[in-house]
Amino acid sequence: MSRTEIRITGLGGQGSVLAGYIIGRAYSIDAGHHASMMQSFGPEARGSACSATLVLSEDEVLYPYTKRPDIFVVMSNEGYGKYKDELKDDGTLIYESDLVEPVPKKGQKQFGVPSTRIAESLGRTIVQNIVMLGFTTAVTGFVSLDEMRSAVSESVPGGTEELNLKAFDAGYDYYHEEYGEGKSAKAAAAETKEPKAGADDAPEKAGQAEEKEKEKEEEEVATPSEKE
Repeated sequence: MSRTEIRITGLGGQGSVLAGYIIGRAYSIDAGHHASMMQSFGPEARGSACSATLVLSEDEVLYPYTKRPDIFVVMSNEGYGKYKDELKDDGTLIYESDLVEPVPKKGQKQFGVPSTRIAESLGRTIVQNIVMLGFTTAVTGFVSLDEMRSAVSESVPGGTEELNLKAFDAGYDYYHEEYGEGKSAKAAAAETKEPKAGADDAPEKAGQAEEKEKEKEEEEVATPSEKE
């Protein structure tokens, strides 16, 4: 991936900027690449459209501004209406399915998640942006699961890590449940920690079988047959 442009938008208070910051941190600090982020707010601190734009690149980012985002993450209908025309014709639209009514262009891919409803089921609506972040990670794959979870843990307020990771995993898993690709966050994390059963002990088992076969041949040579 040489350069990927992302816009994340929502209403003030929905956590668009924090979501952008976590993506940038995961891609740059945890994955070892380069990222830049810019943010903008409406006239009111809360309740008006705000957004964060990111540039992700394997090389140094020389131009930090976005022109036509490859990925558009939307958490409010107002933000969608304001920025929808910027998304590339073959770009990816990721949206809050209970709050946004998208009309994507032909050729644009779209993925919806009820991030607010999922956050409510976890007991804190405020983590809906982290649910969206998990979903976005599963859709795009621009950063690994472990790298993104690490960035979440390092970026949220102390004492809220467990809740936020649950929210992240819930969003990640929703994608795989609804769109049927890949594995859940728990299964993926387990695979990175545990080797596949039988993979490492295959040579040992083969050696044991060979040894048994050799012993059998020696017994046949040493014991006279009944015909003799």
